[in-house]
Amino acid sequence: MGYNISEMTDVTVVRYSYEGEKFEILVKPDPALDFKLGKKKDISAILVSDEIYTDSNKGTKPSSEKLLKAFKTEDVNEIAQIMLTKGDLNLTTEQRRKMLDEKRKQIVSFIAKTYVDPRTHLPHPPVRIEQALKDGRITIDPQKSVDEQVKDIVENLRSIIPMKSEIIDLEIIIPAQYASQSYAVLKSVGILKKEDWQNNGSLKAILEIPAGARPNVIDRLGSITKGSATVEVMR
Repeated sequence: MGYNISEMTDVTVVRYSYEGEKFEILVKPDPALDFKLGKKKDISAILVSDEIYTDSNKGTKPSSEKLLKAFKTEDVNEIAQIMLTKGDLNLTTEQRRKMLDEKRKQIVSFIAKTYVDPRTHLPHPPVRIEQALKDGRITIDPQKSVDEQVKDIVENLRSIIPMKSEIIDLEIIIPAQYASQSYAVLKSVGILKKEDWQNNGSLKAILEIPAGARPNVIDRLGSITKGSATVEVMR
């Protein structure tokens, strides 16, 4: 049995191709979009049916051999997760706008944390990056990950605003009463190249981060330690 998607408002399709073979699954639009936006969802709450199709309108299904070749499994939930992650979700206009807005925010945040203005060695404010994206009429693909497209976007932005990827080392001293909580933050924002726990419980550390992330690190440590942490750029 096939499904006429155009007549069903609570169902949409995810399409995925592998070496010329096409696969489709039927999903609930909003839960599927949440999954694409990175919000964890139970696959069973997204799927409309436990069927993998080659054409959902006609109801045609792939052979076990084709499923195993493309997905290395016949488990429907595992296949659906791969298709939702890598495939194309058929979006409504409103969903596409929402997804595009979310992806733009993620890309702007990534650029602000990873690149700096080589003249000042400071990150560009997000509003400046947003404006450069508009001025350059740079296309963002709402269904591609940040990693898949940010390199090309940055290359296009370089003709509009100067950008440099710069890695710096921070020498950080955390008072004893805040050391444990701060340590978890340090591990999450960069690479701890050295950690030296003092006899009094305080922490001296060297943290490697993208230069653009420095204001965020300083703000977070300042908030935790009530301004008592020492953060200096190593030269």
